[in-house]
Amino acid sequence: MSVADLGGFADRRVAVLLPCYNEEAAIAQTIAGFREALPTATIYVYDNNSRDRTVEVARAAGAVVRSERIQGKGAVVRRMFADIDADIYVMADGDATYDAASAPALVARMVEEQLDMVVGQRVSEAELAYRRGHRFGNAILTGMLAKLFGRSFTDILSGYRVFSRRFVKSFPVLSVGFEIETEISVHALELKMPCAEITTPYYARPEGSASKLSTYSDGWRILRTIMKLYRIERPMWFFGAVAALFAALAILLAVPIILTYLDTHQVPRFPTAILSTGLMLLAALNIFTGLILDTVVRGRQEVRRLAYLALPAPGNPR
Repeated sequence: MSVADLGGFADRRVAVLLPCYNEEAAIAQTIAGFREALPTATIYVYDNNSRDRTVEVARAAGAVVRSERIQGKGAVVRRMFADIDADIYVMADGDATYDAASAPALVARMVEEQLDMVVGQRVSEAELAYRRGHRFGNAILTGMLAKLFGRSFTDILSGYRVFSRRFVKSFPVLSVGFEIETEISVHALELKMPCAEITTPYYARPEGSASKLSTYSDGWRILRTIMKLYRIERPMWFFGAVAALFAALAILLAVPIILTYLDTHQVPRFPTAILSTGLMLLAALNIFTGLILDTVVRGRQEVRRLAYLALPAPGNPR
């Protein structure tokens, strides 16, 4: 299937976005794969301070090459989403690990069902392509996201995604590094966008290409991102949990004092009583903080929703 087979959507502008850092060994193969799968698409390679010949190889392969000097995949995605104007955005990595031949199926699913994001769920039999540590970490983070936000995706860390124009132009990218995939997933969950997943093959990197991922440091950054986003997007629950902890400690400290007072009509432990009172005040402050921020978040969500609704759905006329 090609973009030309998508009926009334054949006249739409399709952009393939490839963020790259030191991908000289794989970028030509990646560009060739997407050019064959999506012959009418414009392929953009955004170089992120590569120290090899990524730029020269990408230009020779026929891609539109641009640069982003701020280091990190999140910074590159922010620049791509801001600069590129298209109707369909296909984002992948420049390391030839994602199956370019699956792109037409991802695009067709988005168009047919008028979705805003289709995620390429990675399936690989090769241990080197998708290491056990990364699979385990992905499963843990996916489960956490489902617990925190009510629903999730099977593969929240997949970098192979197709976006609608209204997704891209309503998404305020704030991440800097590899936690960008988590932020993308949370944005879709928060605005309750129609999304889908399609299983796609995931391959080992070609010889001479090295992974930029660090299992532990990147996993920790993604975990921090989830907690930060939960604090920002669910302030009532976040600060309510903190308030409950302070209140429980205050009550635990106050019960013996109250029992002693009822028995002797004296308060012998003033420091403990003052500490208990202070903890209860902190609990009250957290509750009010959560209430205030919850109102702010609702207003911000309404603004993002209006920006999202200002653009047509995939498949609708411009």
